[in-house]
Amino acid sequence: MSNAEPRETLTPWGKMTTTYLVATGSVETAPPFAAPAWACTGCFACREQCDHKNDVAGTLFAARSELRDAGVAPAAAERVAKGFPAHDAKARNALRALEVPGAVDARAKTAVLVGCAYALRAPHVAKDAIRATASLAGEPVSLLDACCGAPLLHAGDARGFRARGEAIAKLLEGKERLVVVDAGCASTLRVHLQNAGVTLPVPVELFVERAAKELGSLAASSARDLGAEGPVRWHDPCQLGRGLGVYDAPRAVLSRVLGRAPEEFARTREGARCSGAGGLLPVTMPETSREITRTRVEEHDEEGGGTIVTACASSLRAFGKQGARVVDLATLIARALGHEAEQP
Repeated sequence: MSNAEPRETLTPWGKMTTTYLVATGSVETAPPFAAPAWACTGCFACREQCDHKNDVAGTLFAARSELRDAGVAPAAAERVAKGFPAHDAKARNALRALEVPGAVDARAKTAVLVGCAYALRAPHVAKDAIRATASLAGEPVSLLDACCGAPLLHAGDARGFRARGEAIAKLLEGKERLVVVDAGCASTLRVHLQNAGVTLPVPVELFVERAAKELGSLAASSARDLGAEGPVRWHDPCQLGRGLGVYDAPRAVLSRVLGRAPEEFARTREGARCSGAGGLLPVTMPETSREITRTRVEEHDEEGGGTIVTACASSLRAFGKQGARVVDLATLIARALGHEAEQP
């Protein structure tokens, strides 16, 4: 954030200080002092740089809820919260419209949460992920056709987010496991929903971790056959890496399907740089969000270009809008399992 828009207020220190001043009544509870709480992608990068591992993102998300209750949330965030029912309905319809013959059975004990962003903006990846999950499971899977609630969390609707979590828990009754494709959704359910006091009745398994357990099922192919061109560079999604601590699984999968280790950005793993696409930033501060993404794409080009591979629907869309050649890891896994390529 503070690299893309160099203002002291937007540094982690500035945002935490402003939040503290509002909380203690040292400044007025007003929109100008509330706005910095939404100037965050929730990428956890500042936590990794802090000697004390202070949870800046968690603090700011909690502040968003308090500030929204006080009526001083940014208009864009308020629109997201109030528009959630319509968003959820649209995502459900998109998921139900996906045609994946033989891969889906509502009675299946393995449920799959693809993610709204995939369903709405990259349905070809959603289909790839569903087919691949069914192949890895050795049987059809059931679709969890509901939003994970991340828009509510990021907008500052804590009560709505908790209610959404409780609704998901009910939908999962009778299931044995939940496989989550989008890293952001997985972090929402594993970390933020648990922090909200909601426990799901089944374990939450990441799609990429599931694939990493079945490396022997994945066939190696050339990058071009997998739909990638030039160097293939892995981008650590913030929610997958710093959010959930998953760094090795995607690299193991990519190494298997490519027959070699993927290229890397200059800064990786805990030090990887954010794509700028999370935490509602593209809605509350779109220009800053685009600047962060543009900088990541420039770094990719400077390091040799080629194809960026990610496992985050928001990053997939952001990189693509900046003109980068980008492919989702779910698509590569589906190809490696023998499924035909879906067209965007």
